[in-house]
Amino acid sequence: MKKTLFVLLLAAMLSGLYGCGYNTMQANEEAVKAAWGDVESAYQRRNDLIPNLVEVVKGYAKHEKETLQAVTEARAKVGSIQMSRALLDDPKAFTQFQEAQGAMSSALSRLMVVVEQYPDLKANQNFLDLQHQLEGTENRINVARSRYNKTVETFNTSIRIFPNSITNSVLLHLKLKEPFKAEAGAEKAPKVDFSK
Repeated sequence: MKKTLFVLLLAAMLSGLYGCGYNTMQANEEAVKAAWGDVESAYQRRNDLIPNLVEVVKGYAKHEKETLQAVTEARAKVGSIQMSRALLDDPKAFTQFQEAQGAMSSALSRLMVVVEQYPDLKANQNFLDLQHQLEGTENRINVARSRYNKTVETFNTSIRIFPNSITNSVLLHLKLKEPFKAEAGAEKAPKVDFSK
């Protein structure tokens, strides 16, 4: 009788552990880390392409130093922030990382405006190849960020729902992860001006 009661009690405890969400939360956190790795990879690809793009443009637009310098400085700022998984647990560092990447995007946009002023450059095959690579990279960054945000949503939900929330508060102590957010002013449509 005691042995049967013990087996039933043990079975009840094990089934309770199975439904506590421990493994789900661990798997979801690993998915966040993997998605973050994809984001890092996409940003690194952009960082690797930029020096080549700048050098090609320099050859054609020697007097556009200010714009080229802004791109170089933005790249240096991005490079000074360590892309690591530690960013995921530090909202302030994550915000700084996102701001640096936003500055890089802005500098690249200004560079593309400069390029419009140089018809020979726009026709140069090396530049066209680099421009296509950069456009593809920007798309990859957007996709990686979207996927990262989706995995963050899944993870954050998994540590907040019952009974996972109890398991998390007692055993794991996992913190909510920060998703990427739109840059300030992104809600406004860009102004197009053809008068120049």
